[in-house]
Amino acid sequence: MVSKNQIKLITSLQQKKYRNEHQLFIAEGVKVIQELLQSNIMLEHLFVTESIFDTVPTAQKTIIKEADMKRISALHSPSSCLAVFHIPKQKEVVNNGLIVALDDIRDPGNLGTIIRLCDWFGVKQLVCSEETVDVFNPKVVQATMGSITRVQVNYLDLNEFVAQTPLPVFGTFMDGNNIYKETLPFEGILIFGNEANGISSALEKNIKNRIAIPRFGDLQQTESLNVATATAIFLSEFRRNS
Repeated sequence: MVSKNQIKLITSLQQKKYRNEHQLFIAEGVKVIQELLQSNIMLEHLFVTESIFDTVPTAQKTIIKEADMKRISALHSPSSCLAVFHIPKQKEVVNNGLIVALDDIRDPGNLGTIIRLCDWFGVKQLVCSEETVDVFNPKVVQATMGSITRVQVNYLDLNEFVAQTPLPVFGTFMDGNNIYKETLPFEGILIFGNEANGISSALEKNIKNRIAIPRFGDLQQTESLNVATATAIFLSEFRRNS
C-alpha cells in the first residue's frame, strides 16, 4: 500500500523545485527502471503492481494496486512500475572528445531523444544552458529509455563554457556551411539552439564554425528541422568524418 505522504511526495517530484528540494526523481517503465537499477544511481523506493524486479530488497519495494499507480504516475497510461531515485551529484566537464551543447532546449521529448542519440553515437558528455529543460523531468527520463545512465549531463553557464573551452566550437545554423562539405574533427563542441529561436545572439559571438544541413526539396520552403532530428544528422556526419 502507498501512503498519503508517499503519494504527496511522488506527485510533487513532477515539479523541478521539489526535485531540487528532495534531490529525488521518478522513473517509470520496466526498461528505464532496469537500466537505472544497473547503474550507480541510488534507488530510494520501487512501487510495482505485480511481482517484478526480484533482486530489489523487499524493504525498498512495495506492491500496490493499479488504482494507486494511476494516482502516482506521471503517464496517461501508467506502467506496472514506478521508482524513486536519488539525483546523482554533477561531475565536472572534461574537455575532450565530442561534446554536445544545448542552448535553451525546452521540449522534454527533444532532450530525452538527444540523450539517446548521444548514447548511440558514443557522446559521453552533454552540456546544457541553465534554461534548458531539467534532465530529471519525468518526460525526459522516460524519453531517454535508459540512456540517461550512460550520458553525463551538466547544467552551466554555456556562454562562459564556450568562451573558455580549448576545443573547436561548431554552431548549427540555417545559413551555415554545408555539413556534407566540411572536414569535421574527432573532438569539439557541437551546439544546438532553442526550438523556436535557435542559438542565442550572445552565444553566437563565440562560435567560429557555422554549419548547416542543406535543404534538397525543390521548393525549399520547409522552415527548419526538429532539433532532435538535426542532432541525429549532425552526429552521424561527425562520426563518419572522424
